[in-house]
Amino acid sequence: MEYFVIGDEDTVLGFSLVGVSGIACSSPDEVRAAWSKATEDKEHGVIIITDDCAAHIRDTVDRYLFTMSFPLVVEIPERGKASSSDLRELVNEAIGVSI
Repeated sequence: MEYFVIGDEDTVLGFSLVGVSGIACSSPDEVRAAWSKATEDKEHGVIIITDDCAAHIRDTVDRYLFTMSFPLVVEIPERGKASSSDLRELVNEAIGVSI
């Protein structure tokens, strides 16, 4: 099982430093293409997507969140947004294991 990240350039770069592949997106069309690529590969067990990117494809993300059991989708705040939780805590809560 692999992780895959969809988000802004800084988020994707940050995850790439720990070995997570992903695609940086800045438009709704890019987000849709990245989502398609992420879900086509059955090795991607966890898709991490920034909330701004998820907003571009909200219906699709919600369908996976509420009806699909695989892959697991984790929404995270985009870099620079205030958050009371640390990123590691958000992912750990979503997948139920410590990374």
